[in-house]
Amino acid sequence: MKVCVIQPAYSFRFEDRETCFSGTLSHLEKCDESMDIIVLPEYSDTPTVVKDMDEFYVEYEAYNRIILEKARETAKRCNAIVFVNATYDDGGKLRNATHAINREGEVVGRYFKLHLAPSEFKPQEMGGHGMDTSYSDVFAPPYTVEIDGIRFAFMTCYDFYFYEGFAAVARQNVDVIIGCSHQRSDLHSYLETNAKFLCYQTNAYLLRSSVSLGAESKVGGCSLIATPWGEVIGNMKNDVGLLVRDIDLSQKYYKPAGFGGKPAAHYEYMEEGRRPANYRPGGSAIGMPDGILPYPRVCAHRGFSAAMPENSMPAFGAAVALGADEIEFDLWPTKDGEIVSCHDRELSRVSNGEGRVTDYTYQELLSLDFGANEKEQYRGLKIPSFEDILKKLVCHTVMNIHVKPLSYSEPYPEEHMKKICDLIRKYDCEKYVYFMLETDEQIKQFKEYAPHIPVCVGHLSDRPWEIVDRAIALGAEKVQLFKPYFNQEMIDKAHKYGIRCNVFFSDDEEETERLLKMGVDTVLTNEYLKISRVVKRS
Repeated sequence: MKVCVIQPAYSFRFEDRETCFSGTLSHLEKCDESMDIIVLPEYSDTPTVVKDMDEFYVEYEAYNRIILEKARETAKRCNAIVFVNATYDDGGKLRNATHAINREGEVVGRYFKLHLAPSEFKPQEMGGHGMDTSYSDVFAPPYTVEIDGIRFAFMTCYDFYFYEGFAAVARQNVDVIIGCSHQRSDLHSYLETNAKFLCYQTNAYLLRSSVSLGAESKVGGCSLIATPWGEVIGNMKNDVGLLVRDIDLSQKYYKPAGFGGKPAAHYEYMEEGRRPANYRPGGSAIGMPDGILPYPRVCAHRGFSAAMPENSMPAFGAAVALGADEIEFDLWPTKDGEIVSCHDRELSRVSNGEGRVTDYTYQELLSLDFGANEKEQYRGLKIPSFEDILKKLVCHTVMNIHVKPLSYSEPYPEEHMKKICDLIRKYDCEKYVYFMLETDEQIKQFKEYAPHIPVCVGHLSDRPWEIVDRAIALGAEKVQLFKPYFNQEMIDKAHKYGIRCNVFFSDDEEETERLLKMGVDTVLTNEYLKISRVVKRS
């Protein structure tokens, strides 16, 4: 595959704008049908330094439409994928955007620069350009787009400085990172080191296009191409023109995951040993992941359900605030495919509604009161979605997720399974969750689709004493024993096979002590505060 990055001349003189922009267009004219991917620099519609918004708008209005049309025409003429960074008007809100154009000349994706420089987002009266930042104020995984089977991710200029974001990009398993950039104050040595580091961290190629600040300049420029193993195979420094190289996207870099370890991408090796308490994703509020958190544990059943309405955000929040090792909650799909938390399929016990959760749309469920059947102060509580729970509590505690079976004789609906797993991945919490599943068929199903997420085998009323044997046969990591259908022999056998034992449930202190003496690993309880005192002193 042949790739091309373009580095046009850039000027610090506003009056040079026509010359610089014409140069960019002439570089596009030189692209030919041998090229598969073409990348232009940041703000290709603003070819010089602008001192204020008035100058910015002069260039934007003169060149924006032209460069986008020229990029589309080049894509069709060269039968190439083209990436051009140019201002995007989203209903009056201007955004720094990298436009992804397929071989037919169609815009098939837009990446909005995540980290806007202060000069971009400050209002005009403060000397900035007043660019829109609203999209960057809400959580989203790194943006990717797939074209012709190639997965692309993006970094624009200031984005390159935020190394903590590299791991998030790596998790997207991308092939190429498109870097439309300026970085006009950085030395060549830094820009090259930064590129090598990014590629090595993400196991992806980098196509970085910038602007030339003049042949003698030691800063800026450095349009380059780098490989997943951290080799720069072309660097323009501050030359003007096209950098063209052949790359093989099938080539990735895998190294031993530690001395004597199996081959893995660098980021996969890092994930094996990551200890995120100090830095990801919630600073001091972070909890230990499931694979590291010590036993015995307390699991707040449906949250701190003895004190708050069960399966509610107050119940979950209270348990986490009190230090719960785990919280347990139940998931159902709504009629329109949203995933919500509620123990019963029937609504009458837990809300002022009637009928089944699964027969309502999400919006219809939000019209019901899920606190009305509790104390007066909880009146008005809404049903939480799975995403609501993740947004607030992700990685603050381990989550015992009971995926309620819609049928005990059929597979779990694939679209709902995928949505649950995709949300877990979106919020980067695979290491903080496990599924509690009841039927063998559904356990196999989830194991096949998401083998990296542990499974806890649940109780079947027609086979209560087989739970440990089922877990062994199914390759599960945990069992959730159901009183009174277990004994010491079953716990010992589970431990022999490396399987952890939950017990549902205990709200009694003396009973909890007996369970712990039997070797129970995790006690589910409605009385979190009382039972946690027993477990923590064991």
